Amino acid sequence: METEHESPHDDVVYPSAIPFVLLHLACFAAIWTGVTWEAVVLCISLYWLRIFAIGAGYHRYFSHRAYSTSRVFQFVLAFLAQSTAQKSVLWWASKHRHHHLHSDTEHDVHSPRHTGFFYSHVGWIFAAKHDEPELELVGDLTRYPELVWLHKLELVPAMVLAALCFAIAGWSGLIVGFVWSTVLVYHATFCINSLAHVSGSTRYVTGDDSRNNWILAIFTMGEGWHNNHHAYQSSARQGFRAWEIDPTYYILKGLERVRLIWDVKTPPAHVLRNEQRLGSKVVRKAAEQLAGQFNAERIALAVASTLRSSEVSLLQAHHRTADILATMHLPHVPTRDELVETARQLFAKTPSLDEIIDKAHELLLAAVHARLTTELRIDGGATAGGSASQS
Repeated sequence: METEHESPHDDVVYPSAIPFVLLHLACFAAIWTGVTWEAVVLCISLYWLRIFAIGAGYHRYFSHRAYSTSRVFQFVLAFLAQSTAQKSVLWWASKHRHHHLHSDTEHDVHSPRHTGFFYSHVGWIFAAKHDEPELELVGDLTRYPELVWLHKLELVPAMVLAALCFAIAGWSGLIVGFVWSTVLVYHATFCINSLAHVSGSTRYVTGDDSRNNWILAIFTMGEGWHNNHHAYQSSARQGFRAWEIDPTYYILKGLERVRLIWDVKTPPAHVLRNEQRLGSKVVRKAAEQLAGQFNAERIALAVASTLRSSEVSLLQAHHRTADILATMHLPHVPTRDELVETARQLFAKTPSLDEIIDKAHELLLAAVHARLTTELRIDGGATAGGSASQS
């Protein structure tokens, strides 16, 4: 656990970031190699091919099992995805599954809310605590020896592709075709972790900051419909509306037609209509977000101050927090109606709104209660100290 003065950035192992930085600097080598049309075609082609491999492979298949396929095509997807030099399939899937388990909480591996934009975009990758995959989260993948082999030799696919680019178009093919496209794929992918949790619209209450961002959807072949994805993670389709372009899904449907993949999962009708009831975990996370809009400590201090000058003791308030708050009309104590109004401004439409509000009210009262308990102990200690001095 981090101490009060520690930052998640303190864990970044900067020497491990050197190859990443050098790859970016290598882009400028095109000044000397030149930019040939063959290299540009390679760059564009490899960008889209590998963005598809990330979305359809690393993300929708390996992380979420949104469809089924053969071991042969599974290996092809893994090889193509690892040619992006974004570490191994086991590492990528385990970190992404961890992200969904703790999305935008303090335990999330890359949350802009808790660690800042730059760290969520790229810094977390070089943190020592994220260096190894969490194999307990990918037991369904580690049973395949070929995927374990790719994990142990994670840079082999990228090196093979780099060699092919050099063979096809020389130095310009290597720099423009391979390096440029690799760097572009890096940041398009990373924007889903960072920008898609900061900028965009929300259709679903997901208990986190996921957003639908149509610009990102264009450059990531559909991955930008991130709020949709967090609402129904196992779907191979992420653009839930007809106008939400999702080329990755269209290609997957084509692969389904030729039987390279099957059992392609899509969101059920009640999810598309936004009529699904939220799970208890999402309700609690949303309730915590709603309760966090109000300063429980300030409320408790105002309550304590008022109670000290009234006939109601802090001991009574300690045992009857909700009743006291309901009858005394204390300053800055939000009513349920205020919670409702704030919730409607904060959240998208959901049939679980009442559950969220009730839970938020409960959490807010509990936080006030805890602070009043602290005040009671302080007052009790002061009283005891005064009595002792008088004796």
